[in-house]
Amino acid sequence: MEKKYDVLLILEGTYPFNGGGVSTWSHMLCNDVNNANFSLYSINANFELKPKYELGENVKNVIQVPLWSPLEPQEMVDYGKKFYKIVRTKERSDDKDLVEKFIPTFRKLIKSIYSDTRVASDFDAIMYSMWQYFQTHDYKKTMLHEQVWKTFCSLVKEIISKDNEQATLYDLTLGMRWIYRFLIPLSIDVPKADISHLTISGFPVIPALVLKYKYDTPIVATEHGVFIRERLIAINSSEYSFFLKKLLIRFSESITELVYYKADMILSVNKFNMSWEKMYGANPEIIDVIYNGVDHELFAPAPKPEKFRDVPTVVAAARIFELKDVITMIKSCGEAKKSIPNVQYLVYGDNNAVPEYTKECNDLIAELGLEDNFKLAGYHSKPHQLFCEGDISILTSISEGFPYTVIESMSCGIPVVATDVGGVSEALDSSCGFICKPKDHVEIGNRVVELLQNEELRLQMGINARKKVIENFTIDKFIKGYEYAYEKVMTQKEVQVPHPIFIQMEAQEAQEAS
Repeated sequence: MEKKYDVLLILEGTYPFNGGGVSTWSHMLCNDVNNANFSLYSINANFELKPKYELGENVKNVIQVPLWSPLEPQEMVDYGKKFYKIVRTKERSDDKDLVEKFIPTFRKLIKSIYSDTRVASDFDAIMYSMWQYFQTHDYKKTMLHEQVWKTFCSLVKEIISKDNEQATLYDLTLGMRWIYRFLIPLSIDVPKADISHLTISGFPVIPALVLKYKYDTPIVATEHGVFIRERLIAINSSEYSFFLKKLLIRFSESITELVYYKADMILSVNKFNMSWEKMYGANPEIIDVIYNGVDHELFAPAPKPEKFRDVPTVVAAARIFELKDVITMIKSCGEAKKSIPNVQYLVYGDNNAVPEYTKECNDLIAELGLEDNFKLAGYHSKPHQLFCEGDISILTSISEGFPYTVIESMSCGIPVVATDVGGVSEALDSSCGFICKPKDHVEIGNRVVELLQNEELRLQMGINARKKVIENFTIDKFIKGYEYAYEKVMTQKEVQVPHPIFIQMEAQEAQEAS
């Protein structure tokens, strides 16, 4: 493939400033895909000073959009300059334009969010109208205008009163703040690209919409953990009021439906995601699977370090936040300790992602008397060596895509105890480890004990695990899959592609070779 396509890779809270599975995936994509150059559109809470990853030559640009910064993201967008570039001030909004052009569209937006009969094409038309308006009008002055606030309050109160619901001033203020922040990318110009590639089927679709509206740029969406599923879990478990939960769920569902409606190709990292994608309106004919891949030569079996050699050790690679359910992992350690008093859990990952959750974990460790057994070990500089520090690895997530921690561990010849979420069961089977019910710390702990106490079983599972990775989940298969996907979406080939997408490509290569 000689031609290189310009790809806008759109990310949220991950690459290149934060670690995790999506960042690992993004780094491989940017470094190893040969038919693409990448501009990174990085949506973060605040402005990040320095990337965590060393960016390869295929990355030509990094656009940072700090949605929750005290300063306006429109004034902080970096288009490759050393310092902030202040974007041009747009035409001054007047009340006549606001009343005649914007308010009617804004009312449609709110009504659509709350509608039980919402249609994705109609929501698309609303977003298009808003984008058009912000081409010539200042976003901040518009969205913070008193008339917009009054429209929001009166319309929302009218809608929710039909169901005898209420909203406080705090509820209304926070709800409007969410709408303001989430829609900011509508007002930010995006450099022209051949392809927009989403890493999440949520609000980061907005810069892809800008390119779609402006240049008819095709959209590729890679679904890792299903955005709407994870949002439903997080929102319903939050302490927000019923009003705020309903607003955020409805808004998130609207955006998810829009992603699936506008996408030219949806590439899931597992088959599990497909049911959710279809449920929210995705066309099954544009959905394919490309499994994550691992460098099996880098992630290879190695001797256990001397300091851990006589210690029954369980390792994990996980950011310390709710979806990884480290609380259940800690409880499983408590169960394992009953049979193996010196069991050692080593959990490598960002301890500062959600400080409140980290504190909850540390409090539970102390409560269960596991200070000598369970370590939140922080960042590991050599992830390819991490898994070989343990006898087994563990994953206790309540939501996943196709977790790298599982296939990286398997590639190192380390069996896995994991929860049955996302694509875990597509990577891991009974020959390579154990799959347990989420949040069942007793079952997880018992499986940990079983593997730690049965060396023969553990070693055989490790051999099987590495073999499965080499046969199914190598980085070469992963890269070829995305190269083929970019080529296909650009050439608009009318080809029925099987699942996963790279199977057809390999068949073609085999035919050519014969």
